[in-house]
Amino acid sequence: MSSDTNVGLATGSANNPAPRERSTTALKIYAMEAILLALIVVLIIVAPGFATLGNALNVLRTGAMLGIIAFGMTAVIISGEIDLSVGAGVALAGCIVAYCSEQLAPSLDYPLAILIGVLAAVAVGVICGVFTGTIRRLFNVPTFITTLALFTALRGTANLISGGFPLTDLPGWFSFFGAGDLFGIPFPVYVLLVVFVGMHFLMKYTSFGRSVYAVGGNAEAARLSGIDVFGVKTTALAITGGLTAVSGMLIASQIGSGTGTTATGMELDVIAAVIIGGTSLFGGKGRVWGTLLGVLFLGCVTNGMTLLNVNEYWQYVVRGAIILGAVLLNQVLERVK
Repeated sequence: MSSDTNVGLATGSANNPAPRERSTTALKIYAMEAILLALIVVLIIVAPGFATLGNALNVLRTGAMLGIIAFGMTAVIISGEIDLSVGAGVALAGCIVAYCSEQLAPSLDYPLAILIGVLAAVAVGVICGVFTGTIRRLFNVPTFITTLALFTALRGTANLISGGFPLTDLPGWFSFFGAGDLFGIPFPVYVLLVVFVGMHFLMKYTSFGRSVYAVGGNAEAARLSGIDVFGVKTTALAITGGLTAVSGMLIASQIGSGTGTTATGMELDVIAAVIIGGTSLFGGKGRVWGTLLGVLFLGCVTNGMTLLNVNEYWQYVVRGAIILGAVLLNQVLERVK
């Protein structure tokens, strides 16, 4: 056997990688899948009731509210930006829908009043995203700063609309969207799947998705290639704003009211799910599929700790450790050849 053949068997080729290279690639691609599977197995063993159908559906229902926003946030972070206002945006969307129901229903019927509230909430969410992107374009203010300001302003606006008290004048049928089931599956899960498919297609198979990766990977090179860098970032932020409003309406439907204190800290959970799913905080890398895994992982961890009666404060400690661990794991995997 020739030396060239020996080398080929040892190292593989571009078309036929060596076994070691294939296993390393598989580790980098499927690490989150393996970790999630291991977590589920452990929780089935140690957490009473975790493996029941009712509990699984509960995890999916709760995770759906988070995941709807997280899919949009994935595009934002891949583009090199971040949005800290989504938790307050959820609260504001719920308050807008409840306020329209309360104020417009006496003169209009409830379906029309709710529809107006839904359209208004989505419009406000999109406008907030466009506003953030515009400030970034005109003044080069990092979205971290702008959305931090919006975080406070939107939460304050939600409390002004609600007067500091829950707005509960919502029709009974509206609760179906957040708390109802369709064919035994929570309705928010269907919304989650629709958003997932839409964002997956958008990011993987469209010029916009390719532009998001290009902008996050190297904004200057993307600009020189003719890509509207800030236009791409603004669009990603606007999509996230609209999805935030959708999640806010589902949560308002689930709890039966719009309140300014809803979704406190949710922005951190959304970002955590995206990071756990493998999206790089430095931009340019990430998968919508990975974010779905991150949402499920975070949901399983939270649910498992609840079933195990873990102290609420310890739950925060564990979740913080998980976020740090996810970042470190991603860094290690990036360095693996």
